[in-house]
Amino acid sequence: MRLKRENFKMMGKLGVIVLGMFAFGYALVPLYKAICEMTGINVLALSDRQIPGATSRLPANTQVDFSRTITVEFDANSRGPWQFKPATNTLQVHPGELTTVMYEFQNVQNRTMSAQAIPSYAPAQAGAHFNKLECFCFSQYTLAPGEKKQWPVAFVIDPKLSKDVSTITLSYTFFEVGGKTPAAPATPKATTAAAVPEKQAGA
Repeated sequence: MRLKRENFKMMGKLGVIVLGMFAFGYALVPLYKAICEMTGINVLALSDRQIPGATSRLPANTQVDFSRTITVEFDANSRGPWQFKPATNTLQVHPGELTTVMYEFQNVQNRTMSAQAIPSYAPAQAGAHFNKLECFCFSQYTLAPGEKKQWPVAFVIDPKLSKDVSTITLSYTFFEVGGKTPAAPATPKATTAAAVPEKQAGA
């Protein structure tokens, strides 16, 4: 009988300990937040408030050359029965500035096709300084009859580009995969240097 009473006492003590641990764990999160707010140790606890000296803007890109403006012209050439064009024909950008332009494509045929684009530049020297972070020319695409697509081209012009260059023409030739790869298109601005096509994978 005595052993039984001792067992009950031990179970009661363990139950109190378990309840205490549960209550402590439950109160730990709000207690932690309260302590952080009072001490200012964890600024994440102040996310809903204005932190002195904080700003919601991203840090400025110090690589952008705001003293120069380059006109980028976008050209599209179709080597087949489909529609292919840039959403805008020209943009003015600063060297070092990240810019995105969209290209639109539609397969107007009554059959599925696979195609890829080849980019070229004028003047030719601009190609080495035209850095594409995202481009549909990196891949081949299969489109169903009548299917429409919009693809982005995200690029940055290297500030090391010669200051003699004030206009760059980016031209794409879209061709069907499996056919003969067309020659690079002649761009309107390629008067002093011929446009040099990149590899199909893009730069």
